[in-house]
Amino acid sequence: MTASPAPLPQDAAVVLVLGEDDEVLTCTPDAEDLLGQPAARITGRRLDRLLEHREPGVVLLTRPGDAAPLRLRLTTVDLPGGGRARRLATLAPEHTVHRHEEDQAVVRALFAQRRVGIAIHRADLLITRLNISPEVLLRTTGDTGNAAPAQDSGDIALPARIADMLVPDDAEAISERMRQVVDGGEPVIDWEHSARLRDVPDSERVLSIQVFQLRDRDERVQGAVSIFTDITEQYIARRRMALLHAVAERIGATLDITSNAQELARVLVPGFADLAGVDISSRMLSGDEPDWTVPGAEMRRLGGESGRPDWPAEVYPPGARFLVEEFADPRLSDSRALREPWPDAVRTRRIAQPGSDPGPAAHQLPQGDGSRMIVPLTARGQVLGALHLWRAPGRLPFSRQDAWIGEEISSRAALSLDNARRYTREHRTVETLQRSLLPQPVVELTAARTAGSYVAARTAAGTGGTWYDVIPLSSARVAFVIGDIAGHGLNATATMGRLRTAVQTLADIDLSPEELLTRLDDLAIRLADAEHEPRDGTGAVGATCLYCVYDPVTGDCTMAGAGRVPPVIARPGQPPETVPLKTGPPLGVGGEPFESVRVRLEPDSWLLLFSDELVAARAGDGDILEPAEHTPEERMNLLRAEIAAADGHTPAELGQSVLDALLPRRAPDSEVALLVARVRCLAEENTAHWSFEADPAVVGEARNAILGQLADWGLEANAFATELIVSELVTNAIRYAGGPVDLRLIRDETLICEVSDPSETQPHLRRARPTDEGGRGLFLVAQLAHRWGSRYTARGKTIWTEQLLDPEPG
Repeated sequence: MTASPAPLPQDAAVVLVLGEDDEVLTCTPDAEDLLGQPAARITGRRLDRLLEHREPGVVLLTRPGDAAPLRLRLTTVDLPGGGRARRLATLAPEHTVHRHEEDQAVVRALFAQRRVGIAIHRADLLITRLNISPEVLLRTTGDTGNAAPAQDSGDIALPARIADMLVPDDAEAISERMRQVVDGGEPVIDWEHSARLRDVPDSERVLSIQVFQLRDRDERVQGAVSIFTDITEQYIARRRMALLHAVAERIGATLDITSNAQELARVLVPGFADLAGVDISSRMLSGDEPDWTVPGAEMRRLGGESGRPDWPAEVYPPGARFLVEEFADPRLSDSRALREPWPDAVRTRRIAQPGSDPGPAAHQLPQGDGSRMIVPLTARGQVLGALHLWRAPGRLPFSRQDAWIGEEISSRAALSLDNARRYTREHRTVETLQRSLLPQPVVELTAARTAGSYVAARTAAGTGGTWYDVIPLSSARVAFVIGDIAGHGLNATATMGRLRTAVQTLADIDLSPEELLTRLDDLAIRLADAEHEPRDGTGAVGATCLYCVYDPVTGDCTMAGAGRVPPVIARPGQPPETVPLKTGPPLGVGGEPFESVRVRLEPDSWLLLFSDELVAARAGDGDILEPAEHTPEERMNLLRAEIAAADGHTPAELGQSVLDALLPRRAPDSEVALLVARVRCLAEENTAHWSFEADPAVVGEARNAILGQLADWGLEANAFATELIVSELVTNAIRYAGGPVDLRLIRDETLICEVSDPSETQPHLRRARPTDEGGRGLFLVAQLAHRWGSRYTARGKTIWTEQLLDPEPG
């Protein structure tokens, strides 16, 4: 029986030295293990007699006891020189060679990767081979700062240390884990760790690292191999989802604004930031719309959380109140996050609590080193406040990815805060309605600069019904209005809204002050009759109103009052005085007719309209307060003194100083309104006036006059439209009203054209039929003008038009 050959070793291979005729001159001692014959029998035999060639590089060997020939891989190398030995031949089993080639292919594939890094480390952890430099692998898809350009491993001098590539903290942590692998042999699988580059230390990058121990044939430790991939994007996504999940779970559980704000700060510290402050418009606490973007707005730090034991002394603590004085970046009025702002992106001034020292705090975030980010809290298109975040030095600065996360969190949190605000608003309907019906505090017009102030009553029983208004009129004029409704509460607020709308409507048809109050008086009676109100001062009946019309061209101010105290005026260089106005009875009461008075106001004169309660110190039911701090006369003297000292002040500043002087300590029992106006006059060169007889021939003169004036003003681009308007209006006036006809041009923010005639018949716009020879004049005027209208005058009527200024011809 023939014995079976011994099994082949895993790495069996034979080296043969061949002569000139491929005879075997010598071979390695282990040839018998592979070839099945002793070396003595192999030596001297020709290779083709020993092996059977089948295909290039592959030979067959039939060994004793084998069932099938053994496939061997044959590799030959020519030897230099002219000696007896001519070639070297290597024989190895084909499967062994194939496995070796696969191993080499794997190594080559790994070292050829540009998305997977592989490094070979010696036992001392020095890197001896590296397929790709960290700058290439750690591609900075987020914020990179001043990132170095990508380079390949050829630019790195090997051997190199890990600390030569990464920041010290990250290099030390990774080296420590590799040391454990080299010393203990336990591999590291899918270990995630920060790997910030030394050249870009502020860019957050995270690697997934595998580390394996390397041994030689004799099982001696040679070092380690590390395989690493960049998982920064996945890491940030997981962190983002975890943080958003926490925000969704913990914020919005209640409808209390303060609780939601504090919970938002707790969610973000210490995982996302080391300090968080949630600043909300103070108006939101009462359910009002936020006023974050308005300079002077009051803010409240409703939530605050710090990762340190002590709150920084220079930072507003939770509960602090402060005023926004100035915004240093327009993005704060948007929903975008502002990273790395200068120390005060929002300049503020702290409001001291009653009876306490405001302390040194004057900043939203810690000063000095560290990373800062401000994220506006925006919901339903409104900015409610801002989320202020800070990271301590030594921690990664806020990146663009952090900004996106912050914006998402702020959006969700802001929605919860706004829901809480809307819930609160439902409980404050009366006060909210009252404030919403008032105009903007400051109004800038050509005729005047005004500032209105409204001071709510100390109690709900005194709220509702007081109002003021500034109404632009035709021909650059302006109307100043102030009034109140008898009674308080929701009904009084609703009635106030009706009367204010009625005043605006009547003002639009340019009624004189006394005529407007007469119409308003009739309306008050009709409202009382329609709602079956008793005429006891609980509705529109008994309401008061003061209506003033100021003309900046002439400087005349005409006014009439119904149950109001007269206004106070102060001409430049003269002491303040009360207008000698004979006020009529309250609206709907009846009795004497309303009378108007006309006063002349020089440029920069002051005009103050105010509630009776400001100077009379009356409660909501009309009774004198006891004991009065000042008599009405003393309070009026205080008012005049503040006006006299207002040189160089703005209307808003004067209004505030008056309120501070007359309402120094607490809110009044009844609401107070104050309207301060500083009037202006149009320069004489901005107006032009002509008077013509009732002769059709003067139409051409009128056209020539206005064309010359427009040329002097540099408004030739408006000449064509103005010429047509003047032609139509002057022609109609001569044809239907007679003379004289007055023509006036006013250059203001618009070009105003006025044609006055003695007729009191108001014009009516109609559409002429195709067969009509005329009737298209007013239609053309309406098409050419931006606005047009007519008003009665003491001598007849005036038709006016406004055109937008077009300094560029065509």
